Amino acid sequence: MHGNDDTNWWRGAVIYQIYPRSFMDSNGDGIGDLPGITARLDHVAQLGADAVWISPFFRSPMKDFGYDVADYRDVDPIFGTLADFDALLARAHALGLKVIIDQVLSHTSDQHAWFAQSRSSRDNARADWYVWADPRPDGTPPNNWLSVFGGSAWQWDARRRQYYLHSFLAEQPDLNFHCPAVQDALLAEVRFWCERGVDGFRFDACNHQFHDAQLRDNPPAAQADIDGVSTVRAENPYAMQRHLHDKSQPENLAFLERVRALLDAHGAVALGEVGDENAPPIMARYTEAGRRLHMAYSFSLLTSEHSARHLRAQVQALEDALTLTGGWGCWAVSNHDVPRVATRWSAGRGPDAARDRLWLALLVSLRGSASLYQGEELGLPEADVPFERLQDPYGRAFWPEFKGRDGCRTPMPWHTDGVHGGFSTGAPWLPVDAAHLPLAVDRQSADARSMLAYSRALLHWRRSQPLLRTGAQRFVDAPEPVLHLVRSAGTVPAADPDLHALFNLSPEPQTLALPAPLRAVGGHPCTGGRLDDTGYSLHLEPYGVFYGTPLS
Repeated sequence: MHGNDDTNWWRGAVIYQIYPRSFMDSNGDGIGDLPGITARLDHVAQLGADAVWISPFFRSPMKDFGYDVADYRDVDPIFGTLADFDALLARAHALGLKVIIDQVLSHTSDQHAWFAQSRSSRDNARADWYVWADPRPDGTPPNNWLSVFGGSAWQWDARRRQYYLHSFLAEQPDLNFHCPAVQDALLAEVRFWCERGVDGFRFDACNHQFHDAQLRDNPPAAQADIDGVSTVRAENPYAMQRHLHDKSQPENLAFLERVRALLDAHGAVALGEVGDENAPPIMARYTEAGRRLHMAYSFSLLTSEHSARHLRAQVQALEDALTLTGGWGCWAVSNHDVPRVATRWSAGRGPDAARDRLWLALLVSLRGSASLYQGEELGLPEADVPFERLQDPYGRAFWPEFKGRDGCRTPMPWHTDGVHGGFSTGAPWLPVDAAHLPLAVDRQSADARSMLAYSRALLHWRRSQPLLRTGAQRFVDAPEPVLHLVRSAGTVPAADPDLHALFNLSPEPQTLALPAPLRAVGGHPCTGGRLDDTGYSLHLEPYGVFYGTPLS
């Protein structure tokens, strides 16, 4: 078992994700900014998080809300200045929080100076910095690769009379990582922020960094692939291919080793986003002990399926893969790209405080680090954003089958009675959902029975539980809808006794026989579990959570 000295702070850490546009607006323009984050970091520190991960705030045309970077070394004016970032970093460190920033290395904006030069001719100094290819004889794209956002991944450029590759929007051309100068340039961008003092990086779409140099077609997906855990929804044609050649290429491993060497020299950590249809083996290779990324971010619990059987299978698949490499995962049940868990896993039953509490307890009980998305600690449901207010290009393209990602990106409610929920004095870029106002931070802070009070108590208790931060993990068979996991010290002699965590994932009470007697563990705010006198029978209320240790 790993100790949690400061160099290992990331193991089992709770990382609070901030979506800057929607966290706090300091200047009344309706868009959240860096000074706004700085002003609200006390909230994150009081919660008991170890770090903040801040989604991109770099100079950008905002076609994909900052994931299209035009200058890696500057703050976009809507978010503030480099001096504002330095102030944020200083405040976070004063509060004991680490700062992780989002780096998008697989592609840039089409407004980046590198791309402007690359597209200007076929023989300039950066001509091969992006993925350019000639059309087929009939003028069609060089192969069948698709964009995550729909349609072909190739865009025609009249200046070069070639196509360029874009795995996401056409305004997000993919960099050519087969070009050594590209790798060197990107490492220099990362070094800039290391030297500024950041504690880590979340590398966006990091398995998209290399493509097949031969540009071979992807084969069609089998129905089993389409029905399994996908990175996109079923109505997106991207789900119809096996992505063998457009991402997750073996050459990426050597580049990630270069990244790790740079980070180790500065004491920074890496969290990699690995979006793939069979992600666990890739996540295991990417985090192979001490060699590449520190952690890999899992998509597996961001789907709508949430039965005990499904959750166990997804968690075990990653656990099995990581065991082979000594790697480390990071779990999330919500983020800026999927409907909020309070709604997504509600099965249409409407709000339920006990259910919201259960998902948070489950998240922080799994082996790995945990990423908590802003508003989860309040139990915010998915916001309803009407089509005419939608900002997300992904949602506008797939409406109405897919309403886009704006429903989880609406402003954070700070004051129930404040203008726009206390987020901004101006009209916010997305509307504040009226259903969020009674859940605002000020009202919940004053209520000892609120979701926020529970979240604070749970995260502070977890900090005192070394097994939950870094212990080994196994599952115990239990009937649906109960999930039973055990965190243990593994092979460490005379260590803490095993910690059992049981979750009733249903709105019906459950009583189950335990394979061995337990006694309850206290100190946490979770409720809904009650042992009989023998310790062999456990009654779980609807969405009940129970922590126990062996009765010795």
